[in-house]
Parts: sequence; structure tokens; C-alpha cells
Amino acid sequence: MASVASPVIFKEFCPLYYLLNAIPTKIQKGFRSIVVYLTALDTNGEYIAVGSSIGMLYLYCRQLNQMKKYNFEGKCESITFVKLLSCFDDLVAVGTASGRVAVFQLVSSLPGRNKQLRRFDVAGIHKSSITALAWSPNGMKLFSGDDKGKIVYSALDLDQGICNSSLVLEEPSSIVQLDYNQKVLLVSTLQRTLLFYTEEKSVNQVGTQPRK
Repeated sequence: MASVASPVIFKEFCPLYYLLNAIPTKIQKGFRSIVVYLTALDTNGEYIAVGSSIGMLYLYCRQLNQMKKYNFEGKCESITFVKLLSCFDDLVAVGTASGRVAVFQLVSSLPGRNKQLRRFDVAGIHKSSITALAWSPNGMKLFSGDDKGKIVYSALDLDQGICNSSLVLEEPSSIVQLDYNQKVLLVSTLQRTLLFYTEEKSVNQVGTQPRK
């Protein structure tokens, strides 16, 4: 019996003007007018997260049709990577050009969910631009990579408000991609791809030849 082909769904792609219009194109800082560039993007079913060159994270809630803003205290620097996660709570991790990493635990109107915005900072292990972030499915682990090849593991206890971070791997070239599942971290750098087994602290390279 011939299999039935799945129906083809046509979608129209267009600029998200409702989102872009909620983000300023310029800001005034003293006597200077600074152009705002959009530097990072991530999406899921609940949110659209946009990082900017002025250190501001713009978070658009799809259900409520609302835009909220989050930033780092102190130095205004470009956001280089954002990563959303929806588990029991909604989380967003943000990395910057100087190596700062922060996690925002978002407020939810649902019963039993988080009612107060909280922020967790990854203590200054990274010293250069963040190039990749990866969550564990339950939101208790965050991995961050930078353009000097450092990979940091952060263990989050959302109930206690604790974030403990440590350097777990250091590669000779920039990290370009991270993905985590079932105690295995997939790491891609400019030179190679490898599997890092977090329990055994062992590395298994994918392929034998370095990238050109």
C-alpha cells in the first residue's frame, strides 16, 4: 500500500515590523547619538529574544504581545549570544563581547511558576567574547563557550538562587557551537568537532582530519 504524503503547508515570510518598531534605532547618551545594532537572536514558542549593540536585551512575549527590556549593570557592551529555554520556568541566557554571562529567570503568570525576576551571573571565568550557549532540558545546567576556546559549565539551583561555575574544557580555537543532551556536550570549534562526556570528563573527536 502506497504511503500517504503529508500535506504541504505554505507559509508567508515577512519582516516583523511589530517587533522591530518596538526597538529604538538610536539612543541618546550624553551629547552623543548612538546607533543601535541587533546582534543576537533566539526564539521559541513563548518569546523572541533580541540582543543589541548597547547591551540591552529585548524580549518579546508572543502571547501577551508585549516587549520587555533587560540589561547588565555597569558597562554598556554588545550582546553576542542569547539562548532561551522553556522548562518549569522560562529562562534566557545572555553573553557579551567581554565575556559576561547572565541568566534571567522570567516572571510567569501561571500558578506555581516564578513570580519575581531573578538574575544569575557566571563569575568572571570568560575573558573574551561569548560565541555559544547551551542549556540542559531542565534548566539546571548551562554551558558557555568563547572565542578563545574556553567552555564553562554553570550549575544553577533556581530554588536556592545559586549559580556555581567552573572551566571544564579549553580548546586552541574559537568555539562556534554547543549543544547538550543526556550528559554529552557537542562542541564545534574552528578546527574540529568533539563530544565531551560530562560525567567521565572525556573527549571523543568526531572525524580525524582538522577543518581547513
